[in-house]
Order: sequence, then C-alpha cells, then structure tokens
Amino acid sequence: MALDPLALRRWRPNEVRVLEAGPQGVLALADGIPVALAAYGPQTVRLRIGSPQGRDYGILASPRPFAFSSVAVQGGGVRARVGNLQVDLDLEAPRLSLVWEGREVLRSSTDGHISGGLRVPFLARGEGVWSVAFALNVGEPVYGLGEKFGPLNRRGQLVTCWNEDALGVNAERSYKNVPFLWSPGGWGLFAHTTARSHHGVGYPQWSHRSYILVVEDEGLDLFLMAGSPGEILQAYADLTGRAAPVPRWSLGVWWSRCYYRTAEESLEVARELRKRRIPGDVLVLDGRAWLEVETRCTLEWDRTRYPDPAAFVAEVRSLGYRLCLWEYPYVSIYSSLFPELARKGFFLRDAQGHPYVYRWDPEPFGELLTPLPPSGILDLTQEEVVRWWQERHRTLFALGVEVMKTDFGEQVPEDAFAANGDSGKHLHNAYPLLYNRAVWEATPERLVFARSAYAGSHRYPVVWGGDPQADWDGLAASLRGGLSWGLSGGPYYAHDIGGFYGKPDGELYVRWVQAATFFSHMRFHGTSPREPWFFGEGVERVVRAWLGLRMRLIPYLEASLHRERHRGLPLVKALPLVFPDDPWARAFDEVFIVGEDLLVAPVVRPGGEVEIYLPVGRWYDLWTGDAYEGPYLLRQTCPLERIPVFAREGAVLPIGCFASRAEEVALDGVLLVGEGALGPHDGTHVLGNVDRGFTLDLLLFLGEEGSTRGPSS
Repeated sequence: MALDPLALRRWRPNEVRVLEAGPQGVLALADGIPVALAAYGPQTVRLRIGSPQGRDYGILASPRPFAFSSVAVQGGGVRARVGNLQVDLDLEAPRLSLVWEGREVLRSSTDGHISGGLRVPFLARGEGVWSVAFALNVGEPVYGLGEKFGPLNRRGQLVTCWNEDALGVNAERSYKNVPFLWSPGGWGLFAHTTARSHHGVGYPQWSHRSYILVVEDEGLDLFLMAGSPGEILQAYADLTGRAAPVPRWSLGVWWSRCYYRTAEESLEVARELRKRRIPGDVLVLDGRAWLEVETRCTLEWDRTRYPDPAAFVAEVRSLGYRLCLWEYPYVSIYSSLFPELARKGFFLRDAQGHPYVYRWDPEPFGELLTPLPPSGILDLTQEEVVRWWQERHRTLFALGVEVMKTDFGEQVPEDAFAANGDSGKHLHNAYPLLYNRAVWEATPERLVFARSAYAGSHRYPVVWGGDPQADWDGLAASLRGGLSWGLSGGPYYAHDIGGFYGKPDGELYVRWVQAATFFSHMRFHGTSPREPWFFGEGVERVVRAWLGLRMRLIPYLEASLHRERHRGLPLVKALPLVFPDDPWARAFDEVFIVGEDLLVAPVVRPGGEVEIYLPVGRWYDLWTGDAYEGPYLLRQTCPLERIPVFAREGAVLPIGCFASRAEEVALDGVLLVGEGALGPHDGTHVLGNVDRGFTLDLLLFLGEEGSTRGPSS
C-alpha cells in the first residue's frame, strides 16, 4: 500500500450507543462499529475498535480481564478507573486521555489545522486499514518496537513491524519485530495484531509531534499501559508471558563457523579449543555443515559426510561439548519426502490450493553462500504438522543433539494460505512464534537459538541478531539491536562475534568479544574462521582471558537473569530503561547496565577511545578502583586488554572459579564494591574489595589458574 495516514478518512461516528458499562468493561457501537474497553491489570486497559482479523496464535499468554473500580458514562463518553489509572474515552469527538497517578501521560492527537480542527485525527480508516494517533510531548523519547539497529530512541523514525531477512544490520528492516513501545513519560502501547503495522514516532513526514500507528487490518486492538518503564515492561510480560529459564551450559561459549565442511574439521576445532584451554560449551553445525543443501530440510544427515551420526555426536560429547544443529522450516522440492508431505497437505498453499513453492531470491547469495532450493513451507498452524516436525527433532535429540539453531522463519508470502484459512497477511509475523515454539517444546532442555521473532517469542529463548557486517558499524549496530530487543521485553540475546560476513581484523575481533562477554549468550560465528588462533598469539591471549572472565561472571549473570526475567526485564539494559528521568542517558546508545550493578561501555571505534557516561550514583572503575560520583562524563583510551567496566557502590558480585565449561563453574566468592558493600553472612568467601586494590586484572589474567583468592576485606 502507498503509506499515507493523512489520506485515510477521519473516523468521527455520527451515532454512539453504549450497550454495556460496568466493572467488566464497556461495550458500544459507533456507527455500527463495535468498540470495547476493558481493564487487564491495575495499569493496563484494552481498547478494541472494529473487527480485527487473524488469530492470536498464542501471543497473549494468559491475560485475564480485571475489574474497573468505577465506570461512568455520559452520552458517548466514558470515564473508567482501575488502580491508579484513569482512562477517558469520548467516542463522539473522538478523543482519549490516559491519566496515571493524577497526571496525564497520554492523550490523543493534538496536531491541529490552520482552518480549525485536527490535521492528524485521533482515528482514521481506509479499506483494510486503520490508524490511531497520539500526541507526543516536546522532546519526549520513545523506545521499543523490537530488534532495530539504529538509534534506540524511536523519535523521528518510521518503523514497520514486518519480519524480514534483513541481510545485515544496516537498515530499519529486521528479523524480530514487536509492535510494543513505551515512553519514559509514563505510557506504553502494545498493538495486538499479526498484521503489518507502521509506527510513525514523531516521524516528521507525517507529524513530528505525534505518534501515528497504522495497522493493515479491519480494526484496532490496543493495550495501553501506564507507569515507570520497568512497570510497563512488567505489564507487557503480564500479557505476553515471561521468558523461560535457560540451562546453565547455554551461558557458556558457543563456537560456530559458516561452515565446518566435514565432521573432522569440526572435531579438530573442538579438540584445538580444549588443547589451548579456551572455554567452550556448544559446538554448532551450520546448515551446509550437516545437511545436503539441495534436498534439505527434513532433518536428515548428509550421509556422504556423516556415515555414522551417532558416533560423531558421541565424539562431540566426549570432548565436553553440547551439539547444536541448524535448521529451517522449509522442505526442498527435491527432497524424497516432498511428494508425500504435499499429498498430506503439510505445506502452506497458493490461491489454487497447490503447495506454495517458495523461490529464493538468488541475489543475496552470490559467491559467498549456496543458493537455496525451491521449497515448500511447513504449515505449522496444523497440529499434525507440528507433531510430525517435533518427532523429526526427537530422533536427533535421542542421538544426543542438545539444541537447534532455528534459522530463517521470515519467508511467508502474503499470498500463501494456511489450513486454518489465514493468509500470509496475518500468518507472516506469527510464523516465527509457531516455528520456534514447536521446536522449543520438543527440545529436552527447552532451548532454541532463533533468528526471527515476534511478540510472545521471548517466552522461547534464545535469539541471536542475524548477520552483521564485520566492521565497527556492524559491532555498534549489533549492540543496539540487542539493547532494542531488551527494551521490547526480550531478556536473552546474542550476536555473531566478529560479524557474519567480511573478515574482522584483530582489534575489532577483540572488541566484539569484550562487548559480547556481558550479554546473556555468546556465540562466535562468521563466513571465515572466528577461532582466536587465526588472529595471532596476542589476540588469542586476550580473548582467552576474556572468555575466562565470562566463565567467572556466570554466577552473577545467572542470578541476574533469574531475577530480571521474572520482572519482564532484560539482562542487558539500555541506560534509559534504568535511568528514565536522565536526559543525558539517552545519548549513549552503546553503554549498558548488566543486571543491577555493572555498567559497561564497549569500545566501538578503532584506537580504543571511548566516551563513558556514568548516571547518578557512585561508580567504581573495576580496573583501577577509582570512584566517580555521577552524573559524570569521562573519556578513556583503552588498551586492547580492557574496555570500561564500572560497578555501583555497595554491590556484592558473585564470582565463579575459572572453568572451560559453564557447567563446571563453582562459586569462588564475592567481590565487594566500595565501603557500602556488606559481606555475606553465610560464610561465602570474600575475594576482596575493589576500592582496596582487588580489580578486574586479577580476575582476567590470573584467574585462568583456578580460583583467585585475594586478601579478604
């Protein structure tokens, strides 16, 4: 469609009839169009207008309507209260106001026309499309909308929530879209739809003073929330569910390459990592590594390279690794199973009822990657297809495979049809949720490593950030993508260390490792080798030390993840989530908080120079022990062995022993930060205090020999 919300017809009903009004909500007809208002928690209301098509597909986990404490109706206007939230909805005007704790946090569009009235109406509609517009305050930032690689503040951006194979991290299109956004001003909005949605957030070509949402559907289904950013993310999790826990071994280091060409090549890498005492928990075989490309993907080993899969898996496990295998939910027309699956109706269909054959654009593959075969798309709306797909996986898990890399999932064309009657218009965005849920449910330890995602996908961890370019911009964009995913309710994230395509130099490679050390999951991957010995002895030494630090941080990361996922919060947080009232914090898109107590400022430019913003509070440099009183801005030039890492005054950081595998990490003791830090009362060993000389150097370069027992403080 030619996207112009100002060309839509302003919706101002001539007749409004309130049919029901009470604690359970309000139901009205406006020119015959149904309108419903209900509470879904002490800080959430749901507004439905029209008749949205499509299905929920399990996006909403277990939402339960809440009772309004009071509802008053006057003409076509409604005032409803729940907890500290008040919503005023006037269907005759129409307009809306959201009041939280006595303060208006959101109101409908105020963008007026010189002739009188509104230039941008609150509600408008066209054929198969609705729009809704809200006013933005001067300078008001807005965050969310899934994994996006540009500036975290969406103000001024036009964002389309439509999952795509982004072929990189260099533009607005992305693999993980979530039509959920929020403002530190105290409001959040979740558009409950699987249709394509467009979000003009102070987008100047539409209105620099308005947030305009355009949904390509026959109605609107909006959840409006109020509170602090943390409370809004928790309210979103109340609607869409909380992320599942992950096994400890998944917090270790994943090794991958695009791709290991033979079984012996992958085993050689696995042995070399152990020989060089470089940590590693998971070995990943990418798509071309274990499958025959022309006939994939029914999860059958390429027997020309793997004549005895069971023996290969046993060898990997004997080296102390978990095995991860690549997949996608498409079956080549050259597969021997394709005719049978087509006959059973296991694929999405075209308008004539024939299996929809997806033909890949050959342009992105070039000489680098193998072109993909024309393929049928598994219809995962059918329970029988899901059961069949899960059984194929269970055969692999019975061999000892631990987890699947669930790649792709973005390829559902709008003119494809599912057995339930939905077209790609509504199935496209939901498909990654169905795909990853099916595999996650079949996996013994409940884990996937997924590229595509939508609202609700965060319940089925974990995701990684697609295919970044191997340069400094690719590193910075990958960090923003992960932080953006966290601002949209996703607690877990990983990215391709070193970048996916291109060859990083040693400096970039090290800086990527250092930044990735603090994310929930950590994977090396790319189209050229990403093992550290390919970058020289000096780089290998630094990377080995940082991976050792990763192992030692696992108790802190694990405890933080347990706490934050229950709150609906990410492990790694952009500064505006933690310091929403600090305008300076909004300017530092690559600086982040890990858990509650660590602040990390990755180096994202060559030469080691970095600008660090420390928000309010007392912060200790974990390299020097120096204390800074925030807010404070400083610049450092970091040697290759370091990036800036700070800890809050009073933090008590659990530190593990060095180990080659995450499962082997035992608690070594706690690191105290500042005079306000109180040691534990349970007998846990105190390694030392940062302000008394126990710094990261001890953990980083001395910790490889085992525990680091410094003088207690």
